[in-house]
Amino acid sequence: MKRRTRRTLVAVPVLLALWAAVLLVPLPYVTYSPGPTVDVLGQKKGEEYVEVEGRETFRDDGQLRMTTVYVTFPDARITLVDVIQAWLSPERAVVPRDSVYADGETREDAELESEVQMVASQDLAIAAAMVELGLDPQPALQVLSVSQDEPADGKLEVHDVLRTVGGQPVTTRQQVIDAVRRATAGEPLEFGITRDGVDQTVEVTPELLDGVPRIGIVPGLGFDFPFKVRVNIPDNIGGPSAGLMFSLAIYDTLTPGSLTGGKIVAGTGTIEDPQGLVGPIGGIPQKIVAANKADAEIFLVPADNCAEALGAPRGDMQLVKATTMADALASVQTWAKNPDAELPSCEGS
Repeated sequence: MKRRTRRTLVAVPVLLALWAAVLLVPLPYVTYSPGPTVDVLGQKKGEEYVEVEGRETFRDDGQLRMTTVYVTFPDARITLVDVIQAWLSPERAVVPRDSVYADGETREDAELESEVQMVASQDLAIAAAMVELGLDPQPALQVLSVSQDEPADGKLEVHDVLRTVGGQPVTTRQQVIDAVRRATAGEPLEFGITRDGVDQTVEVTPELLDGVPRIGIVPGLGFDFPFKVRVNIPDNIGGPSAGLMFSLAIYDTLTPGSLTGGKIVAGTGTIEDPQGLVGPIGGIPQKIVAANKADAEIFLVPADNCAEALGAPRGDMQLVKATTMADALASVQTWAKNPDAELPSCEGS
């Protein structure tokens, strides 16, 4: 066998191995793909997505569809093949991992953060809808998350309003954290709470974790509402980006007539405060793709996302700029009465 032939026979497997390594080595990226849409005016298995107690409700036709995005977790193995496939797809996107996740963030961290954001977004959405209805929800410190199998599991619940810890009043998240850290592990700690409008006392026994007493809750800002509103979104959906659609669905549920005129409206956007300021979100092109597939006729876009939204495949679906919940509400009401009416548009933004 000639020396050149032998070299070729050796080089080819080496090159193939190198190419395989390049194609399969994990890269620091995450991918976005269109997720499902959910009509928050509807129901699942007989349970309304928007549930109200203590106030008259109105169930009419039409749809308000929240949109979602599949985002790979921080520990997902993203290779060059995955990056190329996402880059070539008109419906997907690839972004640096550090633009989505913090350094060292785990899947568990991401899931907890998403859960907390969802609870907070629902409360702000309820507050914004009530303000639009002329009501006055009051800020309150509450439980945003309870970790499974931690000391508070089965004793404290999400949305419990926190009034006292260890007999001392608490009004901030840090006061709760400090009170638990000062507690003695293994000894019951008393929490004064309000649950479903009823004041009660609950005892939780802190346990040491990394040398610090903990009970496994995330406290944060919520509201004391004049009546009970709950948004029953599936557990696998998290994050704050559905706040605007929650707020519109709650308003529609509490007012007579169909807000959408019996048609399909989709959208996205956070609710940043009780006055209904709409904030930007990630994955806007993928959400627009999902809404178009769900036959939505208009899509509500946070003002700061307008430039990115214009490049997404959308067919005939109209992109309507939303700066506040009140703006979005007015746009939907106007469009429901006259589909040819001029609305705030992302065009030219």
